[in-house]
Amino acid sequence: MNNERHTRVLHAAYRAWMNAAGLRQARLRNKRFTYGDQWGDLVRDHEGRMMTEGELLASQGCESITNNMIRQLVKTIIGRFRSQYIKAEGDDNATLALAKRNNELDELDSRALEEFLISGCCIQRVENWHEPGEDERVRVENVNVNKVFAATMNDTRAWDCELIGQLHDLNIAQLLRRVAGNNPRKAAWVRRLYTDGAESRQADFTTRLGADSQLGTDFWHAPDGKCRAIEVWTLESREVVVCHNRREGSLTVEAASGSHRMKNRPDVTTRWDIATVWHCRWFSPMGDLLAEYDSPWPHGSHPFAIKLYPLIDGEVHAVVEDIIDTQKHVNRMISLLDQVMRSSAKGVLLFPETALPDGWTWEDARRCWSSANGLLPYNPRYSDAKPEQINSNGGNSNAFQMIELQMKMFEEISGVSGALQGKAPTVNSANIYQQQSENANIALSDVYDTFEAFRRQRDRKITRTVNS
Repeated sequence: MNNERHTRVLHAAYRAWMNAAGLRQARLRNKRFTYGDQWGDLVRDHEGRMMTEGELLASQGCESITNNMIRQLVKTIIGRFRSQYIKAEGDDNATLALAKRNNELDELDSRALEEFLISGCCIQRVENWHEPGEDERVRVENVNVNKVFAATMNDTRAWDCELIGQLHDLNIAQLLRRVAGNNPRKAAWVRRLYTDGAESRQADFTTRLGADSQLGTDFWHAPDGKCRAIEVWTLESREVVVCHNRREGSLTVEAASGSHRMKNRPDVTTRWDIATVWHCRWFSPMGDLLAEYDSPWPHGSHPFAIKLYPLIDGEVHAVVEDIIDTQKHVNRMISLLDQVMRSSAKGVLLFPETALPDGWTWEDARRCWSSANGLLPYNPRYSDAKPEQINSNGGNSNAFQMIELQMKMFEEISGVSGALQGKAPTVNSANIYQQQSENANIALSDVYDTFEAFRRQRDRKITRTVNS
């Protein structure tokens, strides 16, 4: 029965992973645009063939030009966070101050904010940790969104979370430290699981589970040289007995199955109840239960601090997502303007054939025309036609105005104005410029305040972890 329950838990974890496939795809696209790969969206050409926008533009003889404004926006927001929030923080209590120094939380939080802007998610892991020869301390680390799965949530505080977990890619020594502890017999058993026919066992298990789709291979497989372990935390209900020892004045909670001895004591009053507990299981990709335990920390929860934005109807939408279309339009306009300017006639010389002087070749005329202070004779004996140079100004179109409009729209949509970026003021009034800067901060206050709520949640988990 326990094996069936463990299998159901692992299957639920796999479903949660697959349900987040759209989030991972959106994050990948947002990341591409943030770091400069902005011509990779797939489109169809006039013959119906699928290709990237860059390939389509190249097939039309145009060069794809990228003016990456998204990256500058992200850097500006992070820079403001470092200057306004991190540097302005007061003294932490001793626990947080030590954790901040040991884990370089300022740097971790800056990178977590970058992830938050790109994917709409920020996830950190908080747990007790100690390396061999070192004292135990709290360890905080950013968790890759691609390695985390969770059941559907609708509460922006994640208080309705009932399943959450992480995929681990570990070498064999790290895996044994995680799941075997100081038990050499169990360590040998785990080592055999990952060596004796592991691939065939994994294929059989995923097939039985109905999870052998190519779309979910990243859930089961680790990179070469690594062992995949699946950590799953579930919120479970249990029958318990609350025991009040009147003589000692103590209150304890015991499992209902093991409370018989307490019920028979006259100095103990018992009461049946239902308790919820976070329970952790570690699985191999072959379906083996490697380890399980209840939450060992005073907070009684899982080790993750998580924030999803904005989580309306359970949906996640990142800040970067809102400005991709405007970024694409700017790139298109710049590429179009570049093509117009490159294809326009610049310095073309119209030289009538009848006006070529006797004894001159076209190479002579070309060399004389291109030389400084050159003298180019022509013979008008057959007509009044004379050489004429043509310069076509391809930049007289409205492309410049369109680009300027799109860049203004980019600032309006993102909320990151020139005043927030520290650009030179376009107005002479200091009061107006100050007001523009304050308005820009108001536009981004939702992002900053949401991230600050995440940091407060993380800090509470740190203090209640260290005090275990």
